[in-house]
This record gives sequence, structure tokens and C-alpha cells, in this order.
Amino acid sequence: MSIKLFDSELKVMNLLWERGDMTAKELSDCLLEDIGWNINTTYTVIKKCIQKDAIERIEPNFLCHALISKHEIQEQETNALIEKLFNGSSNLLFANLLHKKKLSDQQLKKLYEIIQEKE
Repeated sequence: MSIKLFDSELKVMNLLWERGDMTAKELSDCLLEDIGWNINTTYTVIKKCIQKDAIERIEPNFLCHALISKHEIQEQETNALIEKLFNGSSNLLFANLLHKKKLSDQQLKKLYEIIQEKE
């Protein structure tokens, strides 16, 4: 299943991934405090996530439960980025990362370890 989540929807999903199931009111309170969203904005975004089957609404109390994992979204978004910007080539993405971004020795070591695990 492929779900395209917009930045606003990811804000809601990130709270559910970090904290687990929350009521819509709890989500609204957090998002009011974190980024200043009013209750109507939060409920509209929750509704969009429900329509996309990213969130399940459980009664009573309008409990929100994530139906898709953060890992699944990260994988989908990474694949979309590779397709869109690097013509489907993971090698080009990796090479671009290494050449354009200053990586610390520790970050390079970690990348090397990941490559060794894949071999």
C-alpha cells in the first residue's frame, strides 16, 4: 500500500509514532502547543489521514491509531526521492550525499558499517 502524506499529515503521524495511540483532543493539545494549530486544523488533518487509511478512528473518545509505520513511510518517500531526482539510481543518491554533504568521520564509519552489513 502506498500512501502519500503531506507535511501537515506527517506532523500528526509523528506524534502517533512517537507516543502511540492518542485521542484527537490530545493530538490537538500537542499541536497547539508545538506549532500553534487550532483544534479545527488538527481535526481536518486527522480526517485526511483517516481518509488515506493512515489512521484508524476508534471509539469511544475519538482515539487515533496509526495504521502505517514510520518505516513504511520513510521507505516510500526514499524510493520516490530516488526515482524523482536520481532516475531510480540509489548509487547516484549515495554518491551525491557523499560529495555534497560534509560528513564526520563517525558518520562515514557508520555508513561503512551499513555497507558491510549489506554485503
